[in-house]
Amino acid sequence: MKELRTEVLLEGLVFPEGPRWHGDRLWFSDQHDGWVHTVEPNGKSEKILRLEQQPSGLGWDPQGRLLVVSMLDRKLLRWDPDGLTTIAELGNLASHHCNDMVVDALGRAYIGNFGSDIEGGATPTPVPLILVDTDGNARAVGGPLMFPNGSAITPDGRTLIVGETYAARISAFDIESDGSLSHQRVFAQLEGAVPDGISLDAEGAVWLASPISNEVIRVREGGEVTDRVRVENQAYACMLGGDDGRSLFVCTAETHITAITKTKRSGRIEVARVETPAAASP
Repeated sequence: MKELRTEVLLEGLVFPEGPRWHGDRLWFSDQHDGWVHTVEPNGKSEKILRLEQQPSGLGWDPQGRLLVVSMLDRKLLRWDPDGLTTIAELGNLASHHCNDMVVDALGRAYIGNFGSDIEGGATPTPVPLILVDTDGNARAVGGPLMFPNGSAITPDGRTLIVGETYAARISAFDIESDGSLSHQRVFAQLEGAVPDGISLDAEGAVWLASPISNEVIRVREGGEVTDRVRVENQAYACMLGGDDGRSLFVCTAETHITAITKTKRSGRIEVARVETPAAASP
């Protein structure tokens, strides 16, 4: 197994999450600080968009407009030149805070949610994903999933892969022509790690951030772990990007609870160099 280390690209954040490589920079949500940011490979950063109800998953529609999950009020928003537009109200489908998201090539958004108030001590509750179609209609698809978190779509657009944090596994679905999900199966069962954010590489392996083990690991379908990246704090999300797709960006923070209270700005974007580049899709 290959052991890799990171370098700090950006620090002083509260709780970075939901990273996506888009254009020539990394986009991410600093959830508990309420900002969508970008950072370039040279470390130059910019605050892009303020969301009072906490930004989470990010994506883009076919017209290149930013889509962002608003966590606490359970909405999918679009950032237009004139401001924010609500694409879908998700409160009737999401039983708790909305979370990560992946957007397919057609502009359909797949969104997870907490399922229950786990931060308040509630028992994890299985939930489906929420599909928001290009016309704004939303419906439940796939599942049940134990805290659906980071997700990715294969370059052929036929498979959705999602981390189930409270089941310590990665699951996969077939994507049907209408966007619904079928043939739920286990991509990889994990030991000593749980998946938060994920990123897919060109060989079909998944990089996953595991907060409980302070690492990011690369796992093949079936469960073989090939690479490990150790980090000082907890790893919450990761994304392959850079000019050649071989930069692995990692979102880290001291703890989730510290981020909620904003008592420390321990959040960082860290980066490691890997061999296999990113898949040609989120």
